Amino acid sequence: MLRIAAIFVAVCVVFIAASVGAVLYLVFGLTGAEALIVALAVLLALSIFNMMASRVRDRTEIGDQIADLSRGAADLARQVAELGRRLSAVESDRLNSVRAKSAADPLAAEIGELGSLIKQLAETVAAHEAALAANASAAARQNERDPSSLLGAPVNAAPAADGAAGGPFRDKSRQEMLALIREAIEANRIDLYLQPILTLPQRKVRYYEGMTRLRTAADELMLPSDFLGIAESEGLMPRIDNLLLFRCVQVLRRLLSKNREIGLFCNISASTISDPQFFPQFFQFMEANRALAPSLTLEFSQSAFNAFGVIEQENLAALAERGFRFSMDQVSELRMEPRQLAERGIRFVKVPANLLLNRNAASPDIHTADLSDLLGRHGVSLIAEKIETEAVVVDLLDFDVRFGQGFLFSPPRPVRAEALSGVADRNDVVARDADPAVSPLAPRRADAPSVLPHQQAV
Repeated sequence: MLRIAAIFVAVCVVFIAASVGAVLYLVFGLTGAEALIVALAVLLALSIFNMMASRVRDRTEIGDQIADLSRGAADLARQVAELGRRLSAVESDRLNSVRAKSAADPLAAEIGELGSLIKQLAETVAAHEAALAANASAAARQNERDPSSLLGAPVNAAPAADGAAGGPFRDKSRQEMLALIREAIEANRIDLYLQPILTLPQRKVRYYEGMTRLRTAADELMLPSDFLGIAESEGLMPRIDNLLLFRCVQVLRRLLSKNREIGLFCNISASTISDPQFFPQFFQFMEANRALAPSLTLEFSQSAFNAFGVIEQENLAALAERGFRFSMDQVSELRMEPRQLAERGIRFVKVPANLLLNRNAASPDIHTADLSDLLGRHGVSLIAEKIETEAVVVDLLDFDVRFGQGFLFSPPRPVRAEALSGVADRNDVVARDADPAVSPLAPRRADAPSVLPHQQAV
């Protein structure tokens, strides 16, 4: 291509010089020698000009090429430097891994020795248990030969604990229990207890669960197992939930003033949602406190969710549209559809720890070890409740359970009186909530409940 351009330029230069000579000879009347000399001079001048222009153009192109080469060399130098840094990082990682391995080897040896010691301890305990069993069987045989050896000082049976089935009210008739429940409600002896829900394995308090306790005139606590069935059948649960929800909102506002990331679970009875007289007031109160929706979770049992009809579903959907979330507890059946739970507004599922760790209770559709991950894909968090030993926590961590609740961390504790009565002295929204005239859900009596102080009170 360059050769053709050079030939074309040479032809043009010759043609221009010949044209100049011809014009001088024919038009201006110069002699042939003079016209030839002028034509040669023009040819020489054009040739010199073309040569100089070509050199300038070549210099410019060479300069551009040199600049491109310099930029390429700089890029190559940067790439070499980056490669050197990466090689040094790889070498550093290799050295760190070697150091970590050298540091971990003695630890692994110690762990192996500890395992052997634990095994020896287990064997020793098993041997002692076998010896004790042999002694017990020998004593039983001796007692069979000599019945008089069983006789001793008469003792009275120990009273049942409060948490046992029936507790101190096991001898009460249904009518007596109903009278005690009505009296506690009328006297406003409904206490709010809180039990923390912690993150695992950090054990940081993330939520609280609000629980109801009734108190008799003698300050005896009635647990939900004592009064729930009777109150449900007699239609008293909406009144209990009335005061419980009101106090949960009070306490939640107090909690949020200290920690914006905290949340509160409020147990609500199924009859409260289906009560045509109470639910409109309930819904009005919840809508008035819509700002607390991200932190207030309404909790129902699994049996209640399964038994909800069309009316209850519509009421829950109305609450879900206002941003309120739901929790399902008292789970006895792990066969559940996470997508349906999420569509119904359920964001938390509480499963007893022993049910999660029970291999025989696993659903044929999904293993319990995968339940937390499956629920999490649909925005539902799994909470293991009723945790009582450290061994259970270790097993739950293998199941990727992120929240735990139980007596191992803390039992339910009463709310301090200041959190309920003291908030009325504050000049803010809490003080307005404490006024019975503001909300139809306000308690019937203005006196604050008597609660016991404790170290970890809210």
